[in-house]
Amino acid sequence: MRSESREQGWLVISVSTAGAPDSLRVQVWRKLRSLGALYLQQSVCLLPARPEVLRDVRRLADRVRHQGGTARVLPMTFTDPAEEQAVIAELNTARDAEYAEVLERLPELRRELADEQARGNATYAEVEESEADLQRFRSWLAKIAARDYFAAPVGQDARDAVEHAAAELLASEEAALRAEAPAPATPRAVKNR
Repeated sequence: MRSESREQGWLVISVSTAGAPDSLRVQVWRKLRSLGALYLQQSVCLLPARPEVLRDVRRLADRVRHQGGTARVLPMTFTDPAEEQAVIAELNTARDAEYAEVLERLPELRRELADEQARGNATYAEVEESEADLQRFRSWLAKIAARDYFAAPVGQDARDAVEHAAAELLASEEAALRAEAPAPATPRAVKNR
């Protein structure tokens, strides 16, 4: 059974921004970081050769060249399956660390929701603030997932935790609605004249 990485291969990316504007180095680092690149040594990294990755890396290489730097994007395959699995494990470890950070910070949002409900402060303004916080977590999680090429094990735990927080937020929103909405008027009996 062949893995998807072996079917698509890998990309070795070598970038030098010497002679280019200083801001280019930061742009390159940010882009490769956002793609989840595994650095083999300074200025040389590895990524799976997936179509969306290849497109982004080619665009980055073109930008580097147009701004006076040098960039090479070389296809490669592993000759040793154990080496490839070691690289995949290293990429998964990096993603797991990112997912763990989400899991580490998420309890603060959940505590805040619980505290507001316990104090009876479940207002719509509080719900809106918590909703914005939850959206930041979802956005953060989506960015990690985009570079999680090999389904890092902690990813599902992070997704489940964010969805659990979303359910708690929904409960807070319902409590805020009950607290702020006027009680429905009860219909009066109509008297016959």
